[in-house]
Amino acid sequence: MSKRNTQANKAAARERLRAERERQAKKDKARKQIVVGVSVVAALAVIGGISYGVMQLNKPDAWTAAADAKNVTAPKNTSGKDGTTVVIGKSTAKKTLELYEDSRCPICGTFEQALGETVEKDVEAGKYKIKYVGATFIDNTDSGEGSKNALSALGAALDVSPEAFLDYKAALYSAKYHPEESDDKFAKDSFLIEVADSVDALKGNKEFQKAVEDGTYDAWAMKMSKAFDKSGVTGTPSLRMDGKPVTAEGSENAPMTVPDFNAAVDKALKA
Repeated sequence: MSKRNTQANKAAARERLRAERERQAKKDKARKQIVVGVSVVAALAVIGGISYGVMQLNKPDAWTAAADAKNVTAPKNTSGKDGTTVVIGKSTAKKTLELYEDSRCPICGTFEQALGETVEKDVEAGKYKIKYVGATFIDNTDSGEGSKNALSALGAALDVSPEAFLDYKAALYSAKYHPEESDDKFAKDSFLIEVADSVDALKGNKEFQKAVEDGTYDAWAMKMSKAFDKSGVTGTPSLRMDGKPVTAEGSENAPMTVPDFNAAVDKALKA
């Protein structure tokens, strides 16, 4: 083989080697760009996921949104701003007994089981009207949604009729259905509807059930809760007449027996 051919071969080999290195360099550069691109996309995805998570955490829940609602659907048989005045009884009754209750309150359950029928009979007889003010503070102290959800359901019952409201309230507080304070059963729409099926006017009532499941009166319930907060009442059950507390003799608490209740109410009616 001639020297000339040998040099040409070497030159060709060097050229092939140079071309191969350029191709490899281009591949390496492209691979690096792909890796960087994927890393950026992944990083953006993580950032986007975190941002979405933060947005979701900062998003108000349904009850907060209901509390802030500007437009409130109030039940029938109500009056006043946002329908938060609930007065039941004969127009001829000269005085009104104010009743402050929280649906999850165990003492309210005891009060209703002992005195609910007495109150209803007095109202039917025209002895006095009753003004109901619902609270939801137990949801805050014990955590949960039952007080709010039950109050909204009571609004759905009130939309049917005052009688349905009173009967449903009695059922919610009954020994059969009223849960322990720590058991947030009223947070479940299905349970509230189960309780309602024990009330003739609400049994199988599709409009009532839809209102409960749709939260039709959630905003109303929150406005009612605010009315309770502004009342100055610090515990439930509480009674007032003419702005003055109605309590058992020698006590600062609501009467819990029929004799004590009758005595306290008769005294308030005469004042």
